[in-house]
Amino acid sequence: MGRDKYPRQSLGALHSQIKQARVLLIGAGGIGCELLKNLVLTGFGEIHIIDLDTIDLSNLNRQFLFRQEHIKKPKALVAKEVASKFNPSCTLTAHHANIKDTQLFPLSFFRSFTLVFNALDNLDARRHVNKMCLAADVPLIESGTTGFNGQVQVIKKGKTACYDCTEKEVPKTYPVCTIRSTPSQPIHCIVWAKSYLLPELFGVGEDEETSDQLDTSEDADNAEEIRNLKAEAQALKKIRESMGNDDFAKQVFNKVFRDDIDRLRGMEDMWKSRTRPTSLNYEALQSEASSSTDATISPSDQNTWTLLENFAIFKSSLHALSMRLKQNAGIAIAATEATNPAAVRPVITFDKDDPDTLDFVTSASNLRSHIFSIPLQSKFTVKQMAGNIIPAIATTNAMTAGLCVMQAFKVLRGDYFRAKMLFLENSGARALNSEPPRPPNPECAVCGIATGQVDVDPERATLNDLVDGVLKSELGYGEEMTIMNEVGPIYDPDMEDMLPKTFRELGLRDETFLTVIDDDEENPRVNLQLAVSSKRKLPAGSRPVVLAPTTAAMEDGRPEEAGQQRGTLEIARKPKKATSDRPEEMVEGNGVTVVIANGAANGTGTGKGKGKVKRSADEAGLDGADTLKRKLAADDDGTGSGAAGDASVVTNDSTKSNGDVDGDALGFDRAQAIMLDDAAAGDGSIVIDDD
Repeated sequence: MGRDKYPRQSLGALHSQIKQARVLLIGAGGIGCELLKNLVLTGFGEIHIIDLDTIDLSNLNRQFLFRQEHIKKPKALVAKEVASKFNPSCTLTAHHANIKDTQLFPLSFFRSFTLVFNALDNLDARRHVNKMCLAADVPLIESGTTGFNGQVQVIKKGKTACYDCTEKEVPKTYPVCTIRSTPSQPIHCIVWAKSYLLPELFGVGEDEETSDQLDTSEDADNAEEIRNLKAEAQALKKIRESMGNDDFAKQVFNKVFRDDIDRLRGMEDMWKSRTRPTSLNYEALQSEASSSTDATISPSDQNTWTLLENFAIFKSSLHALSMRLKQNAGIAIAATEATNPAAVRPVITFDKDDPDTLDFVTSASNLRSHIFSIPLQSKFTVKQMAGNIIPAIATTNAMTAGLCVMQAFKVLRGDYFRAKMLFLENSGARALNSEPPRPPNPECAVCGIATGQVDVDPERATLNDLVDGVLKSELGYGEEMTIMNEVGPIYDPDMEDMLPKTFRELGLRDETFLTVIDDDEENPRVNLQLAVSSKRKLPAGSRPVVLAPTTAAMEDGRPEEAGQQRGTLEIARKPKKATSDRPEEMVEGNGVTVVIANGAANGTGTGKGKGKVKRSADEAGLDGADTLKRKLAADDDGTGSGAAGDASVVTNDSTKSNGDVDGDALGFDRAQAIMLDDAAAGDGSIVIDDD
């Protein structure tokens, strides 16, 4: 009782909601540690923590829940153990797992929470959680920091913009000719080792998939180098087949550090203004390194390794990764060979917290740097550059975590309008800035869509049951549609041979997401995202694919009759784009002239033409325009100014005072309309911008 005294006094009626809340915290790193501490001390009743990483020495300077003795232990488990001591009445559950594992964390898992907090450090995982929370209709509080800068955003389906509503910065790519032939900076060699050599040997090669850091778009300047890259990939593919042999390391070394370099040295024109590279000799390095170099210097990540040390670690990491790949292959074959032999393809990808892949990338990049007379880098520096790590600031994490909890209070009250976007900034007059929550972007491919769920019997359900039994019969889709899973299209009108296949044959497991694209040219629907679920037992005699009840229907408590669909899944139509070449239309009626402009009032619109046309007020649907009343929509500072939007209306009526226009009568959103005096007109007219 004493522990709850002050939170109860501070939070009032909200305190009971907090104690009953079930929240999910994804990420137990810099922000996650601070946020978990705040949630526990605030008194949240049940908290689940998910993190895949283990604790590293570099984490200890800012992730205060961890100590020296915790190194190499799972972050989620240690965070739970330590934080539970702050408030024993709080129930903590830890998951040392990948949040993207839909078998462990299906849609039903997300639906079980009152609120989700994101404290992740990578774009892909953030987008996954954003998608799952939208599909589950659970509020998400997204947060992140970059050095001294931080950001907190509340995301709620249908009320605010989601994480993908605004375009994110695309990771920098490097021209393949620079990476493969003419590196001049350490980052070029690091990208070569991480995004080319490692995938070719232990992952998906260039002929199968293009790395997101290699720009392989072919043009006149790099076409020949692209062809050389593909030829070298084939050579490495043959060497890969000898993995496990005693001379595997020697074959790889001679290929990438001798033969390929000798080929480049033979291109005379390339080295007229550059330092010619120098190839390495395996036997010479082996004889020097055998008696004086030990690969156990790997933990020394702050020091820059010598050439011989890099050579020794290259061989040892190559051996370690080879053994891991063979072990993974054996497990995969035992698990899947009987059902789908083609699916057996284990891979190893780069992870900044994986010692073997980090050792490989560090040593390989340094050997290449030595060849091209580029300064060598320490393992710590390579980890930062390869992992795109920006040093974190403990105080920024603490402030951001505090703001997350403050926003959570507003979410629990349902006060999304006051849950503003918050920004911590190291420049400017104020350290903390805010802006009103942005509305959902209708063009967003993630939240500007309809969502639903189909319950299936995977043994009986076929693609035809979904297409004809649900999409066409229940939802009214026509013939022109495309169905896609995470890999690509599985159905369109030209793929009718796929219809008889069962969900199991198509690899549509439980918690798979399908996207239905309406290809109707006249009046298409927005995209529909369907979650496939096989957990709910279908009523006796029902079809093998059934559209699940909507959230509203599931909440009303009514029993579902066999084979009946409760709740209607509403799928909006895509907004029609204006095709008129007339940017402005002048409407006359009841003594009022209204100019509707297909552009902003300040002249920045996107309309094609410049002229004005007139039509009657009845035709325009503006009956009663003589009763319009003007309302001013002032901005935050009370000046009444605002930005122009996509449509504007100018009223020109000399018989009315400067104050008689009503935006509601014209069909504008009262909350979004911004009305400005049109001083240029000189006739008392105003402009209404619906932005």
